[in-house]
Amino acid sequence: MMNVALPKGRLGEKAYALLARAGYPCPDLLSDNRRLTFEHDGVRYFLVKPSDVAIYVERGAADVGIAGKDILLEYQPDIYELLDLHMGRCRMCVAGPKDFVDDHTRALRVATKFPHIARNHFGARSREIELIPLNGSIELAPLVGLSDVIVDIVETGTTLRENGLAVLEEIVPISARLIANKASFKFKETQIRGLMEGVRRQTDARA
Repeated sequence: MMNVALPKGRLGEKAYALLARAGYPCPDLLSDNRRLTFEHDGVRYFLVKPSDVAIYVERGAADVGIAGKDILLEYQPDIYELLDLHMGRCRMCVAGPKDFVDDHTRALRVATKFPHIARNHFGARSREIELIPLNGSIELAPLVGLSDVIVDIVETGTTLRENGLAVLEEIVPISARLIANKASFKFKETQIRGLMEGVRRQTDARA
């Protein structure tokens, strides 16, 4: 049995469609129920919170999974990153007021859900920052004076524009990745490579 962790939500729907095209369908996944595990033709699928996929894979509960590059950069799990799936594309950015001017005489106040990424980004520029961890409505922080800028995922930029904010700097492009547990890749190499090659063909065909 090969265990596959899929993210819930829109990315999970895209991930399942990709796996089905690659020859790994699981019709029960499309059923309207509250089940969290599904089995079909030697594969067990888990549906988990997107930010938890890498944890399931790193700890061996899942052999492979599909996770966003943002999660991999933030938590740095000890896994193999097998493929860029070229879906769920967006950008990790620094954003703030359109007329923002950085005052280097004090620490830059940065609100974010991604503290590790923010520290690495500004640390590479030797810019002192004050991190303000938030879990939602990140765009609100600079509007009410809680932060100077934010570090967050930007897909279309609509929310930023509607609130008078703009992308000030792009940190890294983000997309979904196929990942594998290191021990599983050794002991289930044939199965994992079969899935990986099926997915690669579909990804290349749609590129």
